[in-house]
Amino acid sequence: MPAPPRAEADVLVVGAGAVGLAVAAHLQSVGRDVVILERHDRIAAETSSRNSQVIHAGIYYPEASLKAALCVEGRERVYERCERLGIPHRQTGKLIVATTREECDALEGLAERARRNGAPGIEVLSGEAAAEREPCVRAVGAVLSPRTGIVDAHALCLSFLAEAEAAGAALVLCSELRAAGRAGDAYEVESLDAEGRLSRIRCASVVNAAGLMADRVAELPGLDVDTLGLRQHPCKGDYFAIAPGAPLRVNGLVYPAPAGPGLGIHVTVDLGGRLRLGPDAEYVDEPRYDVDPGKAAHFAEAAGRYLPGLRAEWLSPDGAGVRPKLAGPGEAFRDFEVREESEQGLPGWVDLIGIESPGLTAAPAIARRVGQLLGSL
Repeated sequence: MPAPPRAEADVLVVGAGAVGLAVAAHLQSVGRDVVILERHDRIAAETSSRNSQVIHAGIYYPEASLKAALCVEGRERVYERCERLGIPHRQTGKLIVATTREECDALEGLAERARRNGAPGIEVLSGEAAAEREPCVRAVGAVLSPRTGIVDAHALCLSFLAEAEAAGAALVLCSELRAAGRAGDAYEVESLDAEGRLSRIRCASVVNAAGLMADRVAELPGLDVDTLGLRQHPCKGDYFAIAPGAPLRVNGLVYPAPAGPGLGIHVTVDLGGRLRLGPDAEYVDEPRYDVDPGKAAHFAEAAGRYLPGLRAEWLSPDGAGVRPKLAGPGEAFRDFEVREESEQGLPGWVDLIGIESPGLTAAPAIARRVGQLLGSL
């Protein structure tokens, strides 16, 4: 049997989601020779295309966390990129609403955290002021984040790919990483294509941006992800669309006061003016994307706390996404893991694990951080 074909690269990026593509674009722009390996037949096929498409301001995350710092930096880079390249986006602003006095107290702390993180223009509003901004919303108080917005996530991902390819990067689709290990001063990796053909790539560095599969990719060169606390827990979120004829109008984004593993069932308006509710949060054993129509009543009840009159019959299933969370059910906050693994005997191997929200917003900032890690070797 002939030996599998072998290619050479400086950096192999595993995963062509928003983060992997941003990393590839940045590394190629600073003179690295990049190959992007993607197991699906298209880019941005999983978490990057199955989310609320929100440009986050940096509100929710603990001060000095990577999520806070990279979200704030990434937010401005995403807005600048969208303006420069004509990527569809809109700075809609966001209300985080309280429906009880107890939630109002929590929002005061949230507003102060947001200011410390660097989210600009944060205001605490009365219920009356919130109603002036969003007449269909009922609240006793709210936090206004004017710098929150929405973006065409696929167009953003395409812009990273176009930049990377224009500078010389190569994208390989339908190719799944199957093995990886040190070979002298480099890495030898093996991938399998859709026809079952094996290929090998020799590269100086590997960036694991595999999203939902990032923990499994990290195991290939020998990392013990369970001992290191890097096992991901897939958390599914469903979405429902609100019928265009429903007597409900929202000008921006409206979120409930946060509770649980997600940000709560919120209402977003997309670039075409369509309203959508979600996501909820359900830990699952493996990623799946079915949506139970019977959940409409639950969604209507949850969002009805701040959207009075919302009716389940106005809702229809509108897809699902899965978050690669590091925090399991009932566990405390876990930050992004952006790790160069020299201490584990893998110099030049970078793991990006637990890159859930605000990963889309943070993507260009994560890319710069990866560049710094590899540049310091």
